[in-house]
Amino acid sequence: MKQKKLALAIISALSVMAQANAQSTSNNKEIELPRIDVVGNSLEDIKKTPGAVSIVTKEEIQLKQPISTEAVLKTVPGITIKPEEESSIVSNIGMRGLSSGDSNKYVVILEDGVPIAPGAFTGNQRYYNPRVQRMESIEVLKGSSALKYGPNNVAGVINFKTKQPEDGFAITTRVGSFGYKEGLIEAGGKTADGNMIGGINIVTIDSDGFQHKGYKTEDVMLKAGMALGDKQWLGVKLTHYDNEANISYRGLSLAQFQNRVKDNPAPNDYFYTQRNSIDFNHEWNINPDIKLSSLMYYTKMNRDYHRYGVTSNLALNSSTGWVFNDTLGKNDRDFERRGFESRLKINHNNFGIKNELEVGVRLADEKFTQDGSTIGYQGNNYALFAENKFYINDKFTLIPGVRVENYELKRTGTKTGVTKDTVLVPGLGSIYQISPNTQLYGSVYKGFAAPSNISDLSLDDNTLADLPAQVSTNYEIGVRGTESGLRHELTAFLIDFKNQNVTSNSQNGTPTTAGSTIHQGFEMAAGYAFKNGFSLDGALTYIPVAKFRGTRGTSAIDGNRITYTPEFAGNITLGYKYEKLKASLVASYIGSQFTDVANTTAIAAGTSSSGFWTGKLESYTLLDLHTSYSVDKQLSIYGTINNITDKNYIASLRQGIYAGPSRSVMVGARYKF
Repeated sequence: MKQKKLALAIISALSVMAQANAQSTSNNKEIELPRIDVVGNSLEDIKKTPGAVSIVTKEEIQLKQPISTEAVLKTVPGITIKPEEESSIVSNIGMRGLSSGDSNKYVVILEDGVPIAPGAFTGNQRYYNPRVQRMESIEVLKGSSALKYGPNNVAGVINFKTKQPEDGFAITTRVGSFGYKEGLIEAGGKTADGNMIGGINIVTIDSDGFQHKGYKTEDVMLKAGMALGDKQWLGVKLTHYDNEANISYRGLSLAQFQNRVKDNPAPNDYFYTQRNSIDFNHEWNINPDIKLSSLMYYTKMNRDYHRYGVTSNLALNSSTGWVFNDTLGKNDRDFERRGFESRLKINHNNFGIKNELEVGVRLADEKFTQDGSTIGYQGNNYALFAENKFYINDKFTLIPGVRVENYELKRTGTKTGVTKDTVLVPGLGSIYQISPNTQLYGSVYKGFAAPSNISDLSLDDNTLADLPAQVSTNYEIGVRGTESGLRHELTAFLIDFKNQNVTSNSQNGTPTTAGSTIHQGFEMAAGYAFKNGFSLDGALTYIPVAKFRGTRGTSAIDGNRITYTPEFAGNITLGYKYEKLKASLVASYIGSQFTDVANTTAIAAGTSSSGFWTGKLESYTLLDLHTSYSVDKQLSIYGTINNITDKNYIASLRQGIYAGPSRSVMVGARYKF
């Protein structure tokens, strides 16, 4: 109640600022609060990047009107999604043949440059997925430049860029299938001289959910900033996230899936999440050639998982579902994370050529405790990095970089243990301008991911399991360009792991050392805008090789495919624009996938000790339709149909079958005052 009263007070104050500014004609300049971007805002920024780049634009998000970040990320080349619930309360994102079932350990996920996971070493990245309604655009970066944003940067970086405050007041509302109801309030304002700006976004969602997996979400963001003279800006962002989801690891039986049962497999299990954060950004344009950006952040998160027990891991009746007992298991975890990061960019002309140097430092710590446990976990790390762009001539750019990661993981309390290391992570990228509109780029770099979650590594004595940091050698080469309305990017890649930790259903979902693995393939994106209002865009990811090499323990798995890595994934979008109308029809394809390291083909129930099912997931294709119409400058209306053909497909296997969401319809409107 206090938070809602505070939000209303802030909205009122911002409305007064906006009205006052509207009466002033002295300030029309656009203001963008400082934040850390991983790519940038212009085509020139993309041209300076020696790796594959994808940008999900503001216009694309507005047209698709997604209810989750995964709904827009699934069209990005190289990314695969494991869609366990339509809400994506927990995220399942894979990239470049690195499993979407591995807790996103190989993809750095940021919000305005700030890591969103509960911890780089102590927290599962799946636990928090910000609401897309707060996002303005999304950056996806691969290649050697991803070294600047580690650790866990093996596959690449995803950066959610939140909305900048805008003058005025806007309301968006949506309703749809599964009892979905959503409200979004946006308010902002700035002073007449433009030296102070602020805004607030309030997202509330209430849904019965597909299969009655209901959820209630509140996501609040407050952003503000002020100029410190002519060359400096200070910004602050606060967020509050509260979610209650009626979800579990329990799934359907095969017969229930085939009969399209719409009941919740675990109707009394709940997943609760609360997260609060604060970020401070400072930007100082020292002179035209030197810029200093600094960031301080703090997050506190609670993740509570309440699940009722079953009489047996085999107690899944083919027609009536799971047989539960009265034992309620509570797995309540608390996380804290804080950090400081500073980046200095310098344009210089040493060595007789044009250069762009970027150096930085990050200090961070995190901790994790679990209710009822006498054991705690802590992680401390620092990192240094440097990258220099050597513009050898007007066509060729050489970009060496290096990152040093030092980490120490501790177990405290009744059982103790320490593991630590310092890792040197080098990279080398290059760009060659084939023509004014076409580039060839490539890089080779070392990938570094932390050991699997420290809580999974604990043994019964005062030691930690010997799972070292995961290290890979990565290669990529690609070409991108634009020509007469055609946009294209094609990238070939190879990720050679020395020691990868893999999550497998046959191992009860616990990460274990897989030893040597290799992932190779290519990804492409292309688009063409016709003169009659139509456009055609497509993306394809082809990964013929994503396999284990050698043995894992006593298991002979040499040549077996990595779990949850389809060989083919792709999508094609037919778009149309006419005056105030926009529409797109999207067809997306996900190839077949294995769920266990043995590459079991038949869908099979788990064992009495491990309730996780195994088997091969069949490929599927989905059709989605998105439309929007701008009635005038103030009012816009939207409509979406997802899974038009009502395809019945298996999205995942856990303790039973996770069916993909059935057909859904959603309509909405936005009005700006």
